[in-house]
Amino acid sequence: MSESRKGGELEKLWHSTSAIEWKLAFSHAVLVVPLILGLFYYWFAVADRYVIFLYGHLGATPFDEVTSSRYWMSGLVASGAVMVLYTTANWLLGQVLALQHLDYRPPAWWSVWILCMMPLGIGIPMISMTLNSPTLPPSNAMACLVVTLVGLAFALAPGSWAAQRPSDLGWLTLDGMGLMPILLLLHVMEMPDTASVSAGTAYLVAFGSTLAGAVWLGIMSALGRRRHKSLPSASTVFVAGICLSYLLMPLVHHLLFTPLEYRYISASSNFFAHSIGVQLMVLLVGAILAVGVTRLRREIATIASSLSNFMTI
Repeated sequence: MSESRKGGELEKLWHSTSAIEWKLAFSHAVLVVPLILGLFYYWFAVADRYVIFLYGHLGATPFDEVTSSRYWMSGLVASGAVMVLYTTANWLLGQVLALQHLDYRPPAWWSVWILCMMPLGIGIPMISMTLNSPTLPPSNAMACLVVTLVGLAFALAPGSWAAQRPSDLGWLTLDGMGLMPILLLLHVMEMPDTASVSAGTAYLVAFGSTLAGAVWLGIMSALGRRRHKSLPSASTVFVAGICLSYLLMPLVHHLLFTPLEYRYISASSNFFAHSIGVQLMVLLVGAILAVGVTRLRREIATIASSLSNFMTI
């Protein structure tokens, strides 16, 4: 009898905790969704299309390949804005509550993401397919939606680290920077087929970006070892590289690397390969480097621990 009562109390506690977590996730989602929809409304309904999407630039038309890529790149710019603001807000809230000796745990990123799916799934197509001229066809609108949802999943991920492990997030950011040369520059290998770049130059840039990333991660490994920092997993380092390369940099480009009177959204070719095969190869190389450096770090840590134990005998 007591066991059944205890089981009922645990079940009640579980449902109560879940309800609280979902309410907290909802409070975050109601801030994220208006930000994204507000940006889409400005870009697609208010802003001058000839500026924000560079209609007419070098003969660009509203639905050619380059302009179409600008539409879905807006999803990455919006996700980058969410990542910066959401991470900063969680960090600030964590610091304020820590001063009051309170523990702050943000909701799981996936719970916020799930609650954002439906309103974004309605709002983004409605805005892009009904407002301003020309309106987007369903294929372009769905591309915007899918890219935004994928980008948002990555954008929400650093929130819990910012609140609970800000120092580790800083080191993880530095680790992620080591993958940026590969994720952003390795695709130049396809440029001899698409632009006036010699094969030698393209392969030199590709090799240099890979070497630069490896050297940077080597430096971070040495510094992290010296400061006794925890070792992030390969997947965590890889996600950090993705966030910096494909969310933060499109936002930085939009805000800082465009003329003040022409705050346009970049074409995808500045960040991604034209060929799906080349882009997959870029991601694969980045993943291999992330796995390689984390394994090397663990091997070094194991060897150092063994030596330390040997010296104490």
